Amino acid sequence: MVYNLLGRIEDWEPDRESKAGKNKNPETLLRTVIWYLDEHQGDEVETLIWKDGTPAVEQSFRFELTWGPEAVRNDKGHLLPTQPYVLCGHLDKIVVYQDQRFVMDHKTTTWYITPKYFEGYEPDNQMTLYALASKVVLHQDSPVRGVIIDAARIESDKSSFARGVTYRTPEQLAEWVVDLRYHLEDAERCARKGYWPMRDTSCDKYGGCKFRGICSKSPKVRDRFLEGGFVKQIEEEKWNPLRKR
Repeated sequence: MVYNLLGRIEDWEPDRESKAGKNKNPETLLRTVIWYLDEHQGDEVETLIWKDGTPAVEQSFRFELTWGPEAVRNDKGHLLPTQPYVLCGHLDKIVVYQDQRFVMDHKTTTWYITPKYFEGYEPDNQMTLYALASKVVLHQDSPVRGVIIDAARIESDKSSFARGVTYRTPEQLAEWVVDLRYHLEDAERCARKGYWPMRDTSCDKYGGCKFRGICSKSPKVRDRFLEGGFVKQIEEEKWNPLRKR
């Protein structure tokens, strides 16, 4: 395991000056993996094994909703064809715990892992989607109860671990799909009008948006600061969420 891990991260060069690079680098990763395996020896949570003998890890999902964007007309007044929205992504793995199935998702944090930390996943967009997607991965057979969150607190000199569970009922999943439709319809209106209102309550989420400094400038000069502070990267292969792992 150590040999394979070292091979996979051979070219990884994190920014050690940043907070993320300070706590997440090859040394802390190797230490965390070894300590994690020590922590969970004889684990009661077992990875689901498919009938062909393969483990249910890195499970890709993709499914269509029953509705899609509102049809629009072209210059000739003809309605353009539309298609349903597609939800896609990847599950870390599906596990069996006390004869019940769960999605397990691994999280890292620099915060103390307290009950308050796990409360942050109720409600939570990602966890609800994972619970919904599990029905597709499992082909409606024995749907999962919820998501087990396997959290690791990564510090510069130590790693610690804790687990929490967030449950989802069928009614909660149905409600989430209804809410999603409202959110996407809102995005459609913005796209048609060509204007996206600023949501400044989200600027500090996930470590802070990299474009926060741009948005804080006057609209008259933002383009100038954007060109001077950012370089548009041209990737050989763009990230494709539809590609299976």
